[in-house]
Amino acid sequence: MQYLLMIYTNEQQDAQRTPEEQEANMGEYFAFTNAVREAGVMVAGEALHPTTAATTVRVRNNQISSTDGPFAETKEQLGGYYLLNCENLDEAIKWAAKIPGARDGSIEIRPIWEFEG
Repeated sequence: MQYLLMIYTNEQQDAQRTPEEQEANMGEYFAFTNAVREAGVMVAGEALHPTTAATTVRVRNNQISSTDGPFAETKEQLGGYYLLNCENLDEAIKWAAKIPGARDGSIEIRPIWEFEG
């Protein structure tokens, strides 16, 4: 089954890291990415631009509106994701706990609907 592991961190706190801390953090992400690839569970994964680059789209009464920025103000923002193919939720949780962002943010895990079509 595929699971989406969404990485939520505080963009403002992340931006305050020193260049050395940022480099070390990215090294940890590269190591994690290599680990899930080597384990054969990685389907996809990407980092996202900050919420300042986001656009939110709504349709109300058949009218499309778009606004700059995220849908809601939150303490943590979605910064990236991994899509993994795991045997079960327990395996997905074990991988999520190894994502560097889990230490100071949170990882939301959602199973992917498998549509037959």
